[in-house]
Amino acid sequence: MRNEGLNSNCRNHSGIVLLVTLVLLVVLSTLGYTLSSRLAAQRHRDQYIIDYCNARYGCDSAVKYALATLEDITPELISRPNVPDFSDLFILSEEEYQELLAELADKVQPPAADRDRSFSDINDINDVNDINDVSGVTDFSDSNSPTIPGPYGPPWPFVTKPTEFQIGSATVRIEIEDENAKYPLGWALLDDEEVQREVMAGFETFCEWMDVNEADIDSLKEQLEEIGKIKPFKLEFEKIKKKKLIRKGTKSTRSGRMRGRKAPRFRDITISASKQIADQAATFAKLFHCSLIDTETLARPTIVSESREESALKYMGMWASRKVNINTAPRHVLEAAFTFGGDADRIAEGIIQRRRTQPFTSIADLQGALFGYSDSIKKCEKYITTASNFFTIRVTAVSGVAKTSAVIAIMKEGNRMKKIALISD
Repeated sequence: MRNEGLNSNCRNHSGIVLLVTLVLLVVLSTLGYTLSSRLAAQRHRDQYIIDYCNARYGCDSAVKYALATLEDITPELISRPNVPDFSDLFILSEEEYQELLAELADKVQPPAADRDRSFSDINDINDVNDINDVSGVTDFSDSNSPTIPGPYGPPWPFVTKPTEFQIGSATVRIEIEDENAKYPLGWALLDDEEVQREVMAGFETFCEWMDVNEADIDSLKEQLEEIGKIKPFKLEFEKIKKKKLIRKGTKSTRSGRMRGRKAPRFRDITISASKQIADQAATFAKLFHCSLIDTETLARPTIVSESREESALKYMGMWASRKVNINTAPRHVLEAAFTFGGDADRIAEGIIQRRRTQPFTSIADLQGALFGYSDSIKKCEKYITTASNFFTIRVTAVSGVAKTSAVIAIMKEGNRMKKIALISD
């Protein structure tokens, strides 16, 4: 009996020891897993910070490089007589697009070297410590794959070939786009009663081409109306003179003498039209890129494939451009522009057929080529141009899992390029 009791006690103690051991093992494994997870998360955060700093440095360096070489950007239109125009690519299905490329493969001739250069070809780059050192530059476009050439050679809306290069561990991409080739969103803010009907008709024409539904169009109109209350959008500017206070004064005493400081002094200054245009562009660049506009609706893709992505936002000028370049705008943007004068579809078709062989040099040239629609064209003079002066430089830098970007809006004045806005992400 005594031996049986001792054996039973031993078995109980063994069970308790086993249970305690199991509990300790579970606790230790849980602590180990928690600790390893936290260490992994901390390493991931640390690595992301390192990647982000490298990407940010690469992006900032590329922005400085882009700004330093603005004067060397000289967009040149090319002749495209034997290839399809870029105007209707936005409505082609992927199957139709690939069929068009297949037909084009034997016809496309590479553009002249001086018109097909990438952004990086502008400077001779040698110093590895300089921000201008973008060693390892490669053209983003695959020369073996046919593409529909845009008005400048590279695919629309690029002015030069997109370029990729390395800055440290960051891969940087630079793209230059023609903003005058897009529908100016500022048009929808015009409050001129004489053209209000045409304004809305043109905006709706553009949106319908891009498959924006009626409810979203109404919502966008309300958003634009709120922006219009903040600041009106103007098309035309003239020099204005105003007085600028250069020294404050104090009120006079009863005897007519001034106490303390001298009387206020003013100076007459003249504000040029180009300065007013740049100021308006800078203001609306901020307004169009803030939360007042639902850009997600505009960015909703209508066509997505490995080779392209189409959306309304791609064809919409969000940087306060005021005119559409008839030599570089696609069909739906042209039709929206010529809604102000009538016969929009016929004029757009005439422009597309002519500019493939010879770009228009002036509005008078356009009126002469489409003489039957000269009256309609005249009504649209202040909305159209034959040479672009608004461009954007988009810089994207990727390092590891981090990505940063910046967009610079620039305006051309004669032979000079001027920065008017910069938005960083």
